[in-house]
Amino acid sequence: GGNITGLASFADELAGKRLELLKETLPKATRFGVIIGGGGPGNELQVKSMKEVASALGLKLEVMGEASDAEKLVKAFQTAVRERVNGIITTSGSIIFGQRKSIIVLAANYKLPAIYPQTEFVEDGGLLSYGVDRRELYRRAAVYVDKILRGEKAAEIPVERPYKFAFWANLKAAKQIGFTFPPNVLVRAEKVIR
Repeated sequence: GGNITGLASFADELAGKRLELLKETLPKATRFGVIIGGGGPGNELQVKSMKEVASALGLKLEVMGEASDAEKLVKAFQTAVRERVNGIITTSGSIIFGQRKSIIVLAANYKLPAIYPQTEFVEDGGLLSYGVDRRELYRRAAVYVDKILRGEKAAEIPVERPYKFAFWANLKAAKQIGFTFPPNVLVRAEKVIR
Protein backbone atom coordinates (compact mmCIF):
# COMPACT_ATOMS: atom_id res chain seq x y z
CA GLY A 1 0.00 0.00 0.00
CA GLY A 2 3.04 2.29 -0.01
CA ASN A 3 4.06 4.81 -2.59
CA ILE A 4 7.58 3.64 -3.29
CA THR A 5 9.65 1.94 -5.97
CA GLY A 6 13.26 1.93 -7.02
CA LEU A 7 16.33 -0.12 -7.77
CA ALA A 8 18.08 -2.56 -5.43
CA SER A 9 21.86 -2.75 -5.14
CA PHE A 10 22.72 -6.22 -3.72
CA ALA A 11 25.42 -4.71 -1.45
CA ASP A 12 25.51 -7.56 1.06
CA GLU A 13 25.25 -10.38 -1.47
CA LEU A 14 27.94 -8.90 -3.70
CA ALA A 15 30.34 -8.53 -0.76
CA GLY A 16 30.59 -12.32 -0.60
CA LYS A 17 31.09 -12.58 -4.35
CA ARG A 18 33.95 -10.06 -4.15
CA LEU A 19 35.66 -12.25 -1.57
CA GLU A 20 35.29 -15.27 -3.87
CA LEU A 21 36.89 -13.30 -6.71
CA LEU A 22 39.74 -12.12 -4.49
CA LYS A 23 40.37 -15.73 -3.46
CA GLU A 24 40.45 -16.77 -7.14
CA THR A 25 42.92 -13.98 -7.78
CA LEU A 26 45.06 -15.13 -4.84
CA PRO A 27 44.58 -18.93 -4.94
CA LYS A 28 47.15 -19.69 -2.20
CA ALA A 29 45.82 -17.00 0.17
CA THR A 30 44.08 -17.98 3.39
CA ARG A 31 43.82 -14.68 5.34
CA PHE A 32 41.87 -11.63 4.25
CA GLY A 33 41.20 -8.31 5.92
CA VAL A 34 38.05 -6.21 5.67
CA ILE A 35 38.00 -2.44 5.86
CA ILE A 36 34.58 -1.05 6.71
CA GLY A 37 33.12 2.40 6.27
CA GLY A 38 31.89 2.64 9.83
CA GLY A 39 29.18 1.14 11.97
CA GLY A 40 25.66 0.47 10.88
CA PRO A 41 23.49 -2.31 9.51
CA GLY A 42 24.79 -2.00 5.93
CA ASN A 43 28.36 -2.78 6.95
CA GLU A 44 27.22 -5.52 9.34
CA LEU A 45 25.24 -7.30 6.60
CA GLN A 46 28.15 -7.11 4.17
CA VAL A 47 30.65 -8.43 6.72
CA LYS A 48 28.22 -11.23 7.65
CA SER A 49 27.97 -12.23 3.98
CA MET A 50 31.77 -12.17 3.62
CA LYS A 51 32.22 -14.29 6.75
CA GLU A 52 29.76 -16.89 5.44
CA VAL A 53 31.71 -17.13 2.18
CA ALA A 54 35.03 -17.21 4.06
CA SER A 55 33.78 -20.08 6.21
CA ALA A 56 32.61 -22.03 3.16
CA LEU A 57 36.01 -21.52 1.48
CA GLY A 58 38.02 -22.30 4.63
CA LEU A 59 39.42 -18.75 4.86
CA LYS A 60 40.19 -16.53 7.82
CA LEU A 61 38.50 -13.14 7.53
CA GLU A 62 38.85 -10.33 10.04
CA VAL A 63 37.73 -6.72 10.17
CA MET A 64 40.93 -4.63 10.16
CA GLY A 65 39.29 -1.32 10.97
CA GLU A 66 37.33 1.64 9.66
CA ALA A 67 37.88 4.16 6.91
CA SER A 68 35.86 6.84 8.71
CA ASP A 69 38.90 9.12 8.99
CA ALA A 70 42.53 9.16 7.80
CA GLU A 71 44.02 8.03 11.11
CA LYS A 72 41.67 5.04 11.45
CA LEU A 73 42.32 4.09 7.84
CA VAL A 74 46.10 4.05 8.32
CA LYS A 75 45.66 1.99 11.50
CA ALA A 76 43.48 -0.48 9.58
CA PHE A 77 46.25 -1.06 7.04
CA GLN A 78 48.87 -1.32 9.77
CA THR A 79 46.70 -3.95 11.45
CA ALA A 80 46.39 -5.80 8.13
CA VAL A 81 50.18 -5.92 7.78
CA ARG A 82 50.66 -6.96 11.41
CA GLU A 83 48.04 -9.72 11.01
CA ARG A 84 49.71 -10.81 7.75
CA VAL A 85 46.59 -10.77 5.63
CA ASN A 86 47.04 -11.77 2.00
CA GLY A 87 44.52 -9.31 0.61
CA ILE A 88 42.03 -6.58 1.42
CA ILE A 89 38.34 -6.26 0.71
CA THR A 90 36.21 -3.24 1.51
CA THR A 91 32.55 -2.88 2.21
CA SER A 92 30.57 -0.59 -0.06
CA GLY A 93 29.11 2.70 1.08
CA SER A 94 29.62 6.43 0.97
CA ILE A 95 32.49 6.54 3.48
CA ILE A 96 34.53 3.92 1.63
CA PHE A 97 33.76 5.62 -1.69
CA GLY A 98 34.82 8.99 -0.31
CA GLN A 99 38.09 7.52 0.99
CA ARG A 100 38.80 5.51 -2.16
CA LYS A 101 41.93 7.39 -3.25
CA SER A 102 43.50 7.06 0.19
CA ILE A 103 42.58 3.37 0.36
CA ILE A 104 44.11 2.75 -3.06
CA VAL A 105 47.35 4.53 -2.12
CA LEU A 106 47.63 2.63 1.17
CA ALA A 107 46.96 -0.73 -0.51
CA ALA A 108 49.72 0.04 -3.05
CA ASN A 109 52.16 1.29 -0.39
CA TYR A 110 51.65 -1.84 1.72
CA LYS A 111 51.61 -4.03 -1.43
CA LEU A 112 48.27 -5.57 -0.53
CA PRO A 113 46.04 -6.85 -3.35
CA ALA A 114 42.56 -5.44 -2.88
CA ILE A 115 39.11 -5.69 -4.41
CA TYR A 116 36.58 -2.88 -4.30
CA PRO A 117 32.83 -2.48 -4.86
CA GLN A 118 32.85 0.07 -7.71
CA THR A 119 34.68 0.57 -10.99
CA GLU A 120 35.77 4.06 -9.94
CA PHE A 121 38.31 2.42 -7.63
CA VAL A 122 40.00 0.71 -10.58
CA GLU A 123 39.80 3.88 -12.67
CA ASP A 124 41.62 5.65 -9.81
CA GLY A 125 44.38 3.01 -9.64
CA GLY A 126 42.91 0.15 -7.59
CA LEU A 127 43.59 -3.49 -8.46
CA LEU A 128 40.12 -5.07 -8.84
CA SER A 129 36.47 -4.15 -8.60
CA TYR A 130 33.26 -6.11 -8.79
CA GLY A 131 29.80 -4.76 -8.26
CA VAL A 132 26.59 -3.51 -9.74
CA ASP A 133 27.13 -1.52 -12.90
CA ARG A 134 26.11 1.82 -11.40
CA ARG A 135 25.97 3.53 -14.78
CA GLU A 136 23.31 1.04 -15.81
CA LEU A 137 21.44 1.71 -12.54
CA TYR A 138 21.43 5.42 -13.34
CA ARG A 139 19.99 4.71 -16.80
CA ARG A 140 17.32 2.50 -15.23
CA ALA A 141 16.50 5.24 -12.69
CA ALA A 142 15.83 7.61 -15.60
CA VAL A 143 13.32 5.09 -16.99
CA TYR A 144 11.56 5.03 -13.60
CA VAL A 145 11.43 8.83 -13.45
CA ASP A 146 10.01 8.90 -16.98
CA LYS A 147 7.28 6.39 -16.06
CA ILE A 148 6.29 8.37 -12.98
CA LEU A 149 6.26 11.66 -14.87
CA ARG A 150 3.98 10.04 -17.45
CA GLY A 151 1.49 9.19 -14.70
CA GLU A 152 2.33 5.69 -13.50
CA LYS A 153 2.00 5.26 -9.77
CA ALA A 154 5.28 4.50 -8.01
CA ALA A 155 3.61 1.82 -5.87
CA GLU A 156 2.66 -0.08 -9.05
CA ILE A 157 6.20 -0.16 -10.49
CA PRO A 158 8.13 -3.12 -9.05
CA VAL A 159 11.49 -2.63 -7.37
CA GLU A 160 14.05 -3.83 -9.88
CA ARG A 161 17.08 -5.88 -9.01
CA PRO A 162 20.22 -5.18 -11.02
CA TYR A 163 21.06 -7.52 -13.85
CA LYS A 164 24.34 -6.05 -15.06
CA PHE A 165 27.54 -6.30 -13.05
CA ALA A 166 31.01 -4.93 -13.71
CA PHE A 167 34.27 -6.80 -13.07
CA TRP A 168 37.36 -4.69 -13.76
CA ALA A 169 41.09 -5.31 -13.34
CA ASN A 170 44.06 -2.95 -13.43
CA LEU A 171 47.38 -4.27 -14.78
CA LYS A 172 49.20 -1.05 -13.84
CA ALA A 173 48.16 -1.51 -10.21
CA ALA A 174 49.27 -5.15 -10.32
CA LYS A 175 52.69 -4.18 -11.64
CA GLN A 176 53.03 -1.51 -8.94
CA ILE A 177 52.67 -4.11 -6.17
CA GLY A 178 54.60 -6.86 -7.99
CA PHE A 179 51.53 -8.99 -8.62
CA THR A 180 50.57 -11.11 -11.62
CA PHE A 181 46.92 -11.91 -12.32
CA PRO A 182 46.01 -15.53 -12.96
CA PRO A 183 44.85 -15.84 -16.60
CA ASN A 184 41.47 -17.27 -15.55
CA VAL A 185 40.73 -14.04 -13.66
CA LEU A 186 41.82 -11.65 -16.41
CA VAL A 187 39.81 -13.46 -19.08
CA ARG A 188 36.61 -12.85 -17.07
CA ALA A 189 37.24 -9.15 -16.52
CA GLU A 190 34.89 -6.95 -18.49
CA LYS A 191 37.54 -4.22 -18.65
CA VAL A 192 41.29 -4.45 -18.13
CA ILE A 193 43.24 -1.23 -17.61
CA ARG A 194 46.73 -1.55 -19.06
